Amino acid sequence: MGSTWGNQLKISVFGESHGKGIGVVVDGFPAGLSCDLALIHRELARRAPGQSSLTTNRKEADEPVFLSGILDGVTTGAPICIMIQNTDTHSKDYENLRTVPRPSHSDYTGKLRYRGHNDIRGGGHFSGRLTAPIVFAGALCKDFLRKRHGIEIGSHIYRVGEVWDRPFDQVNTDRELLVGLQNQALPLLDGSAEEKIRETVERAKKELDSVGGVIECAVVGAAAGIGSPMFQNVESRIASLLYSVPAVKGVEFGTGFAVAGMRGSEANDCYVMDGDVVRTRTNHNGGISGGITTGMPIIVRAAIKPTPSISREQSTLNLETGLEEQLQIHGRHDPCIAMRAPVVVEAAVAVAMMDLYLEAYGYDAE
Repeated sequence: MGSTWGNQLKISVFGESHGKGIGVVVDGFPAGLSCDLALIHRELARRAPGQSSLTTNRKEADEPVFLSGILDGVTTGAPICIMIQNTDTHSKDYENLRTVPRPSHSDYTGKLRYRGHNDIRGGGHFSGRLTAPIVFAGALCKDFLRKRHGIEIGSHIYRVGEVWDRPFDQVNTDRELLVGLQNQALPLLDGSAEEKIRETVERAKKELDSVGGVIECAVVGAAAGIGSPMFQNVESRIASLLYSVPAVKGVEFGTGFAVAGMRGSEANDCYVMDGDVVRTRTNHNGGISGGITTGMPIIVRAAIKPTPSISREQSTLNLETGLEEQLQIHGRHDPCIAMRAPVVVEAAVAVAMMDLYLEAYGYDAE
């Protein structure tokens, strides 16, 4: 399985949704960082299930067990390994899915790829449960980037169904705003959208259905000149990690797909002097030009698909009989994955940014 990512900083995710536990090995993390353990626990709690009626009622503490690489709260330079135990599993809910695969899930493709040997319980290694180790790695990277380079990463729920929050100001988003969003249970720029979002998710849940959404993430404080053209550009590094999140089906930067309807005179980000700093008057490119950071806020959005596991009856194929039949999925599932996705998107962006920074400045840069 392709569960290892990175150049200078390598992360390797292990475990299955209903196995004994899940975890991550983070290799290449610099020594000497005094870890903000409160930040790590807060980030894991932001992602954890069972916190409201709008998420799955699976209850997991998501308490990391530190196995190596951190001593007395300080990174040692050795590979950092943590494990999170699975304590609330209902594996019987998945017994029939090898024969009758869920639509838009990994049951069928996983069976083909691993010849039927993959762990199908709760989605196994394909499950969104595996984003918890990514959040842990992301929390470490957020801590490092904040302390060593003054970088802040935050996000908000930009869209749920047909309900929209307002977008980030692509030119003037600041770190105080991003820190504030990290402390909101439902991170929004326009609080008046909260009631409509909750109503949209509750309605989908009552109708035994699910709904998708979009997470918008911003990086503030990134220096200009980070990244490389072609295959190691900033967009491709961030996008490759975002697409590792099981529910992500689309990624765009800056103005994104909307630039297709613009003229060059509208879309071009013209350079200006702001004191002794070079900036751009607009930021349609999302803080990245030629695959390299411009020093402007990095703006990226990830489209989150509706949860494929829904309680409403759906048509699928019985792989043994070759006949279509009705499937009603049991188990515990989020009616809207996007509700818990902001911290996951931030984590993916943080890991990518740290790998890029280590390439640019090395391990000992202060």
